[in-house]
Parts: sequence; C-alpha cells; structure tokens
Amino acid sequence: MSEKKKKLAIIASKADIPGAYPPLILASTAAAMDYEVGIFFTFFGLNMLKKNKLNKLKVTPAGETAMPMPIPQIVGMLPGMTDVATAMMKSWMKGANVAKLQELMDLSIEAGVKLIACQMTMDVMKIKRKHLIDECEVGGAAAMLEFASDADITLYI
Repeated sequence: MSEKKKKLAIIASKADIPGAYPPLILASTAAAMDYEVGIFFTFFGLNMLKKNKLNKLKVTPAGETAMPMPIPQIVGMLPGMTDVATAMMKSWMKGANVAKLQELMDLSIEAGVKLIACQMTMDVMKIKRKHLIDECEVGGAAAMLEFASDADITLYI
C-alpha cells in the first residue's frame, strides 16, 4: 500500500515582487519534495496568473517600512521610486542567484502544482479567462476549500 502524499494549500493574495515570491518558492519546493500542491490566487494575487504579467511585477517602497533603503519613507512616494526599488530588488535577487518569478512559475507548472484563479475576483475585477495563463483553472471558494479540506499545511500569503 502506498503512502498518502502530503498536501500543501496556499492562498496567494498579493502581486508585487515580495508578495509573489513566497507562494511560488513554497509551491515549487513542496512539489519537488513530492507534495500535492494547490495555489488559490485571489484579489491582487490573481495578477500572477495574467499572461505576460509575472515579469512586470514591481516593488512599491512607499509604506514598506522594512525596506532596507537608506532613504526616508516619504521619498518612496516620489515619481520613479517604484522603478528604483524594483530594480534594486531584482538586482539583489540576481546577486543571490534566486530564480526569477517566471522560472518558479514554470517549475510549479511542470511539477503539477494546481493553479486556481478565483472566479469571484475575476468577476469583481472584470478579468476574462482569456487573459489568464492556460495552465490555470478557474474556481471559487468551494474549489479551494475542497482542495484544502485534507491539506497537511495551509498558508495564506
């Protein structure tokens, strides 16, 4: 008799660079460890599933008090600072040999991670199925609850 796979359910609700990395790193790592993995993309997290959007995510320095920038927080609101913070973050990630977001998404897809786009969020934000990557499915809260109902680990990120 085979042993039941461990199961990881993740809810992804953010779509800036710092918010997009955790669900994709955890999902791809867990899948590599032979977990069954599902990610439910809701609210702004749904942007991670939009075609050609993942590599365009940014870092918003305004209000991010933990951002290690030698610049006062108010400067983060100036025009162009989002692009500066994004370039800095991408440089740090590259310097640390961290995979790009698209690479992590590709690894997750190859490993069979279940990608669920929130139907309610799509309705609220007027996002059509054709705007999302082909590898995802569309489902509501019930689809996520069904997947997560016997998960060993459930994370909200």
